Amino acid sequence: MAEKKSLGKELTKGIIIENPVLRLVLGTCPTLATTTSVTSAIGMGISASIVLICSNIVISALRKVIPAKVRIPAYIVVIASFVTIVQMLVKAFVPVLDEQLGVYLPLIVVNCIILGRAEAFAGKNGVLASAVDGLGMGIGFTVALFVMATIREILGAGSFMAGISGLIGGSFDGFKIPFLNENPMLIFILAPGGFFVFGIVMALANKLAESKGKPKAELQGCDKCPMAKSCSIRLTDEACDKKEVEA
Repeated sequence: MAEKKSLGKELTKGIIIENPVLRLVLGTCPTLATTTSVTSAIGMGISASIVLICSNIVISALRKVIPAKVRIPAYIVVIASFVTIVQMLVKAFVPVLDEQLGVYLPLIVVNCIILGRAEAFAGKNGVLASAVDGLGMGIGFTVALFVMATIREILGAGSFMAGISGLIGGSFDGFKIPFLNENPMLIFILAPGGFFVFGIVMALANKLAESKGKPKAELQGCDKCPMAKSCSIRLTDEACDKKEVEA
């Protein structure tokens, strides 16, 4: 019973409490780049989730075999392999999505959410727990992308789920929002609008997490990074503070 409860916690923590985008502030580059439409956001979320789950499983299964000194390169090889498989499948079966995501699909290899979960969780826990952790974090990532993309697409393009037929097939191709479709606020699908929506959604997620007794999400120094021990440019908290003052 205790194991089920633990697995349930691992599954749900990534949605709000430890949401990789809104609470841990990871993977912000693809988050801002692919949330201009709900279709591309869903595609990115599903692609990254598949890579996250599969890489967590393999890394967890090999955690006792991979030497500690070369674990980061080994993790990257595993992640890159699954990214290549996903990219080839997307190109073959969903070419529209491949065009929408562009370079951000192969860049899943360097998505810090995936490498971070490999180092912080999969490399230290069993296969089942790592698979559940990957699924939970993948759902949290996809939910964050979906919420941001919904706001940005409705306000910035006057539509919702436009082009979804290219992803799921069929004749349904989204909705047009009256008034906004004719006079959309284009800034919301540009970079400034992306940062604005990101900040608002992050603030709401942090408020919700704090209401459940969780500490406020704060930017941490290099010492709090799960890969601090293996990082060649690791800084102490004092050095980080000094760099911030100099900047």
